[in-house]
Order: sequence, then C-alpha cells, then structure tokens
Amino acid sequence: MNIPIVYEDNWLFIVDKPSGLLTVPTPKNEARTLTSIINEELQQKGEHYRLHPCHRLDRDTSGLLIYAKGKGAQKKMMSAFKERMITKKYIAFVQGKLPKDKGEIKIPIEGRSAVTQYKVIQRRCNFDIVEVSPLTGRTNQIRIHFKMIGHPVVGETKYAFRRDYDLKAKYLCLHAQGLEFIHPETKKFLRLYINLPQRLQDFLGKHN
Repeated sequence: MNIPIVYEDNWLFIVDKPSGLLTVPTPKNEARTLTSIINEELQQKGEHYRLHPCHRLDRDTSGLLIYAKGKGAQKKMMSAFKERMITKKYIAFVQGKLPKDKGEIKIPIEGRSAVTQYKVIQRRCNFDIVEVSPLTGRTNQIRIHFKMIGHPVVGETKYAFRRDYDLKAKYLCLHAQGLEFIHPETKKFLRLYINLPQRLQDFLGKHN
C-alpha cells in the first residue's frame, strides 16, 4: 500500500498511518489492518521479524504510529507511553471559535482521568486549527474532549451529528503530526514531525 516509513532502526519502525485503516483488529476480528498489511509486506520481502504496535491510532485518524521490532522493544515503548514519557502532538480542525488561544481540558472519560492541552495555531472563518497534546491516552480522547466543550473535530460523525454544523468534511480532520521521546535502546532524543496529509491540505485550501 506504499505506507510511508518515517523512521527505522534495529528496534523501531515508525510509519505515517493513512486514515481509514485500523491499527489492530477490533472484537469483530477484521482481517485487514495496518499491522497485518505491513507485516505481510515484510514477510514478502524476506524479513524475519514481526512488527508489534506500541500504541494505537483510531481508524479515522492519520499520522505517526510506532511499531517495535520484537516484544522487548515493544514492552519498553509501551511502558514509556504509560509513564507519559512520550510527547504526542496532533493537528485538529475544530468547529467554531475556541474561547481561549490555549487551554487544558480536564474531563474524565468513562470514569478515568483525562487531560488534553491545546493551542490555537490559526483561526479560520468558522473553524480553528489547533495543536493538541493529549497528556493521557484514553480511547478517542481528543475527539471526545473537543465534543464535550462544544467544538467537535471537523468531520466528526461518531460523537457529533454532521447536520448540526455548517462546516462539512467527508473525513475526520485529525492528524498525529509529532512525536518526541528518548529512544529506549540508544537513549538518543528523537523528534519526529510530518506534514499534513494531502486531504487536509486540500481542505485548508478550500476553506479560509
């Protein structure tokens, strides 16, 4: 599928996940996920290792996703996520005008603490472009939090009704753009950032 590889070494394999693919199967046991696709491609190339996801992006979200080459590296990376040692940066287009240029959303999700920081990068006619940093890792945290404060992500259909907003998009305008962390093996600081996917660039070109 020509999935872009952003970073690779002896332990980690970081890709730019396209929107529309699950990271791993849900309880419905889908056969085709990003993980199955890239492992099949590696097998076809004669590689003898398997990739193990260290975290997840939901089906509708694009962006940086970390895989480990082996269970040992996966365990270390998952521990780093759990201990909040990895900085995650997302770009989101959110409906309407946020009341503050930056803020923190602290609303529990399913009874568990959840914290999301945000900073407005640019204000457009009827939506804001926001850099988002989730400090906790609840499922769909960014999408839920912005819906809770009345500014859902543009293109949201799971937690908001499209008909309630004048601004429409055929896809979720949420992208995992950046990762910053200490490599678990080399101990070097990694700072990875990627561009917005073409679909989001096209959306910005059409909506001032």
